[in-house]
Amino acid sequence: MTSLLITNVRPYGEGEPVNVLVENGVIASVNAGADAQADSTLDGKGAVLLPGLVDMHVHLRYPGGEDAETIETGSRAAARGGFTAVFAMANTTPVNDSPVISEAIWHKGQQVGLCDVHPVGAVTKGLEGETLTEFGLMARSDAKVRMFSDDGKCVDNPRVMRRAIEYARGTDVLLAQHCEEPRLTEGASAHEGENAGRLGLGGWPRVAEESIVARDILLARDYHGRVHFCHASTAGSVELIAWGKQQGADITAEVTPHHLLLSDDLLDTYDGTYRVNPPLREETDVEALRRALLDGTVDVVATDHAPHTPEDKACEFELARPGMLGLETSLAIIAEIFVKGGLADWRWVAKVMSERPAEITRLADQGRPIAEGEPANLTLVNEDDTWAVDEAGFASKSSNTPYRGHTFSTRVAATVLRGEVTFAGDRR
Repeated sequence: MTSLLITNVRPYGEGEPVNVLVENGVIASVNAGADAQADSTLDGKGAVLLPGLVDMHVHLRYPGGEDAETIETGSRAAARGGFTAVFAMANTTPVNDSPVISEAIWHKGQQVGLCDVHPVGAVTKGLEGETLTEFGLMARSDAKVRMFSDDGKCVDNPRVMRRAIEYARGTDVLLAQHCEEPRLTEGASAHEGENAGRLGLGGWPRVAEESIVARDILLARDYHGRVHFCHASTAGSVELIAWGKQQGADITAEVTPHHLLLSDDLLDTYDGTYRVNPPLREETDVEALRRALLDGTVDVVATDHAPHTPEDKACEFELARPGMLGLETSLAIIAEIFVKGGLADWRWVAKVMSERPAEITRLADQGRPIAEGEPANLTLVNEDDTWAVDEAGFASKSSNTPYRGHTFSTRVAATVLRGEVTFAGDRR
């Protein structure tokens, strides 16, 4: 039997500090006495204790993109960000469109052992949008693939998407859609608005996202499959998702930290770091997304962690590869906006960053209550620990963070996966 005693922590940031005893990866007591003993001790120093965070949307670049990220560096970044499970998208080289690749990703993640890396299978072979992959074979593999997405590309053919929804329903897996009508975004690199027009950048219109959201709500409603909308970025998408849920469609949605914090005002720099897909929108969209996350229209926060090499970002804005780092700053941003801003409490943070993601992806051992008999997947958070973002200290192999120099006042102190400490930072 192995045991861990986590002292002086406040579950969900509530009440007086308690001691949490973990035995064999399971919470044995949430109020262990002062005389409790264990093989090892983790001093929480008054930290908030949350269930381990779950990220439904990351890019770890394995296989084929290890110059930007690896399973090990991505897992280390996830642990530093408080995550105990992440879902790695399929747009790798080769594409994850077979059980063999899915199992390679899963087993490598387990070998590293810092967080559970769940591979996301491609919806179509080679992300080409034509032929469906073998959902059933991948779901029954050792990797137990439970989510499929062509993220990076949209399944834009409605016939293919309909068939995917029907197949997904029969195999009880989740479809995650990257909502982008590609014929409306040719040559686009920034949000279609005043700033892009003034700067001479190709415009990415809201309708390119919203038209796919509307279409897939109807497909999910009529063909009874579970559809998840990746990185919602517009006020119009929020309105459509609310309407779709009223229609009884089995849909869910995510929003990224960068779409909750940043706007297209940053385009003035022409810095390729700020190029992302979907693009940074206007302040009105930012406010609508915050309200939608608070009221449950948008279900979860997902980072869309997208590491890139310096060569892929240090170029003209239009040529920069889209994507930003997110794993190591996500919790700090959500805490800054919602908890420090007085809009929500830590139980709400646990819901949108742990419980709902685990529920949507059907992870039985993640996002669980902090209670006796539950898996010890946990995150300790210092809610008064001011720090400035410096990518030189990141665990990620890449450095394309849009938050360079930003100061946050909340920081992950430690992460525990099945009773094993996977990250323990400076708990001042």
